[in-house]
Amino acid sequence: MLQKITALFSIVALLAACESPTNSNSFSFEKGHFKSYLESKKDSSSFYRVDNFQIETYNNQTDTFDIKWKNKFEFQLKKVNPKSKLDSTNFVVKITKIKNNAYDFEAGYENSNFKQKGTTIKTE
Repeated sequence: MLQKITALFSIVALLAACESPTNSNSFSFEKGHFKSYLESKKDSSSFYRVDNFQIETYNNQTDTFDIKWKNKFEFQLKKVNPKSKLDSTNFVVKITKIKNNAYDFEAGYENSNFKQKGTTIKTE
């Protein structure tokens, strides 16, 4: 009987340890102000996220994207007002590494071989 209770307690403890808190302040890339650099460090953009939107400025041009989080490490961006077929294609971003208020990412258009890597830093 004691072995069964110990086994049950171990399973419950294991499941509780694997569950991630939904309101954790240690991970908050869903909202805020950011600066993003491509791997080459030559190109950068500034953006902020609020609710389900990302408003981004790149080369003095501002665009609004609908953002859908698949999980805490992957999301999709889609322009709200696309001007071309490429603009209406989902841009998939996968977070590959987190360090303090920054993350490394790999991104590309859905169903495309185009990929880019970079770093995003949370500024506010």
